[in-house]
Amino acid sequence: MTTSLATALADLHARCFTTPRPWSAAEIAGLMQDPLNFTLIEGEAALPTGFLIGRTIADEAELLTVAVAPEARREGLGRKLLLRFEDAARARGAATAFLEVAADNAPAQALYATRGFAQTGLRKAYYHHPDGRSVDALVMARPLHPAS
Repeated sequence: MTTSLATALADLHARCFTTPRPWSAAEIAGLMQDPLNFTLIEGEAALPTGFLIGRTIADEAELLTVAVAPEARREGLGRKLLLRFEDAARARGAATAFLEVAADNAPAQALYATRGFAQTGLRKAYYHHPDGRSVDALVMARPLHPAS
């Protein structure tokens, strides 16, 4: 993993998020170096249009973050990354996948619902907006049946 790739992913993450806060290149590099984690990238590494970082531990997979460039949204890229996440998680032995999503992020919730994710929990005041407001996180999960 190169520093320039982590920087490109951090730049994209910053274009996509204020809540939760954008991740730094150092944080992304650290995640990418952890053997439990995997990174999926769409587009050129120097100028990615989307990426996802996931983690598998035992038989569970966690979607840590997914980012799609604002100009590339509504073109199926998020869905493609989500499908790739599910395949990668299955290949690593995961039977269940879960994620956290901001309660005010309706587009992301709708995307996850199309793949069978359903709310299984709630983390009160989990995320913090730059203006100081807090927002809950919905915990969503789904089973990862073979090739589903």
